Amino acid sequence: MQIHDSAFPTGSFAHSFGMETYIQDNSIRNKDDLREFCSMYVRYNLASTDAIIVKEAYELAKKGDKQGLIHLEKICHGIKLSPETRKGSAMMGRQFLQTVYPLNDDELLMFWHEKLKSKEIKGHYPIIYGIYTAMLGVSVEMSIETFLYSSITALVQNAVRAVPLGQSSGVQTIFFLLPVIQETARQVMTLSLDDLDNNSIALEIASMKHEFLYSRLFIS
Repeated sequence: MQIHDSAFPTGSFAHSFGMETYIQDNSIRNKDDLREFCSMYVRYNLASTDAIIVKEAYELAKKGDKQGLIHLEKICHGIKLSPETRKGSAMMGRQFLQTVYPLNDDELLMFWHEKLKSKEIKGHYPIIYGIYTAMLGVSVEMSIETFLYSSITALVQNAVRAVPLGQSSGVQTIFFLLPVIQETARQVMTLSLDDLDNNSIALEIASMKHEFLYSRLFIS
């Protein structure tokens, strides 16, 4: 519960992962537009990329496979085509790790922290999220589901500020997406690294365009 609290400093408030491009070109103007965007983001982006990475990181962490995790991190870095998306994922992961590291003395967490300090890894968020939730002992399906939930709540709260929308619209959007999140988590449970597929082409283009926007509220 604590790592998904809005006060937990992952830096998600600074990243829209391409959504701001859609807001500026008036593709996201109201609650319905936001629902459609977020549903797409869960089903066709996270489900085939980061959620699979979380699942694989969780399972490797349970086995204590350090070299497997390092290899997975390289894959995670490679599938993110937009420089801003890669940077945002690494920034959030580093912030997450720096925050949870003093709270635990888990050997794998210490290993990952040392690898980050020596710059042998980038520190991508889905990897450390999978490692940490495995360490906490929650189920892998819950790890995937809460990852999807936290990713979407962050996007919705950022849209509430940027569109702008009322807080009630944000709450209703998240409530609408709960079944989508649960369904997607069940789907991801049947997938593996062989199913990685960066097929959200329009979202990738929006992410690439973002750094050239005239004005920006978000880093990515």
